Order: sequence, then C-alpha cells, then structure tokens
Amino acid sequence: MDLGIAGKWALVCGASKGLGFGCAQALVKEGVNVVMVARGVEALGVAATELIAARAHQISTSVQFGTKIDAATEVKQVVADITTEQGRAAVFALRRDFDIVVTNAGGPPPGDFRDWDREAWLKAIDANMLTPIELIKATVDGMAARGFGRIINITSSAVKAPIDILGLSNGARSGLTGFVAGVARNPKLAAANVTINNLLPGAFDTDRLRTTMQGAATKSGQALDTIMDARRKTIPAQRFGNPQEFGAICAFLCSQQASYITGQNVMADGGAYAGTY
Repeated sequence: MDLGIAGKWALVCGASKGLGFGCAQALVKEGVNVVMVARGVEALGVAATELIAARAHQISTSVQFGTKIDAATEVKQVVADITTEQGRAAVFALRRDFDIVVTNAGGPPPGDFRDWDREAWLKAIDANMLTPIELIKATVDGMAARGFGRIINITSSAVKAPIDILGLSNGARSGLTGFVAGVARNPKLAAANVTINNLLPGAFDTDRLRTTMQGAATKSGQALDTIMDARRKTIPAQRFGNPQEFGAICAFLCSQQASYITGQNVMADGGAYAGTY
C-alpha cells in the first residue's frame, strides 16, 4: 500500500534507538524526509547512517525490478535534548515546518511514589506531557494552513492499564492524553486534515524494557531471563513486540488513508490489556 506521504517532512524524537528509531525507519521507507533528534551523538549518527543505507538499498532494488521510486529522501540529525527549550530551538533552527511530528521521550524511572519529590514530578511532567504539547503548539497551525498534518505521541499502555511502580509515567502521560483528547477534536484542525493520535506501546524489546526488568530481577534476586520469560507469558501473543512493527503502525497513522482517525489512543501490546474499552 502506498501511504501517500512520500516527500513529506517528519520530526521524530528519541530517534536513535528503540521505538523512535522504528518510527523513523518506517517513515524513511515510505519516502518521508526525516529529521532525527536524540541526545547521544554517537548512537544518533549510527542510526542515521543505517537509515540512509537502507533507503539506498531500497531504491537500488526498486530499479532492479523496474519499480523505480523517488531517490530524493533526506535524513537529517539534530543532537539535542528535545525536552528543553534549547533543544527545541535547535530543531526549529534546522527546519521550521513539519508535516509529521512523532513525539517521544524516555520514560521517568520506576519506583515508590513515597520517594518522589516535587522535582521528580516536574521533570516527568516536563518530559512526557509539556514537551509534546510544546511541539504540537509549534507545528500544528502550519500543518492546518497547508492542509495536512499528522502528530503521533508515543505514550504507554500504562495510560490505560496503570502500573504501580510507574506512577510518574502514569501521571504525566495521562495528562497528555487528556490534553490531546480535547485539542485533536478542534474543528480548525480536524477539518484541515490535521490528526493527533497517541500510540500506546506495551512490552517491546527495547533498552527501556530491559532496564525495568533488570530492576525487577535485582529486587527479587532472580535471573533477568527468568523475569523476562515470566513477563512474556503474561502477554497473549507470548512475545515482546519489536520496534519495526511499532514503526509500521506509526507510519500508517501518518498516512493519507488514516485521515479519519484522530484523538485516539491506539494500543500495541500483543493483547495484554484485558479491557473492552
């Protein structure tokens, strides 16, 4: 399926690895020009190089089979902390207008709510609620003026099925979810072909998952593999997700075909969430 977004410009945050990289990868495959943002210069450079090489191979293969595709796709990188004003300024200094924005920031650490002070809460809210809102505010009017826009917020399945040790994430991401529920339904945006949706990952095989599982393993005195296997068995699909399939979902929500989907919380969790609604 041609998603109809070749030649568009996308900003993908936290794009050097994990779910952010999966989203950037899927968009580049569709011929979208991508600005990748992450804090780690080395990891971001490696990720950008991989995407450029993969796109070149895709183009070469298409020529070989007589289905030539546009070779003009660009991949740019900005080493910055998107959760800061300076980081966002660095992104918009490179490019002001984006057709697609994928917001994504590392989740706050797990723990006991009794141990979190005001600063811990403010940091979580700034990264996982206020930063996406700032990015939406900075880009959404331009999208509406051009008649196309897709904003995808990578949040968490914990928004619908809260996890006690992830209270900082539960709170901050739920705040973003409530905000998006309202702004996505603004007729000035929805009628202008601008959609805003949240993509809620469950257990995906990423560094974040392994860090969380390692913490559980250390606390319980069990081996990491034992903890990981036990978690897999709680998922109806009996496996963890991978960033590539997550990216494919993101790319579809960014497509022309998804123009009638807005203000939604799309779960990708292998069936782990047991609720009907």
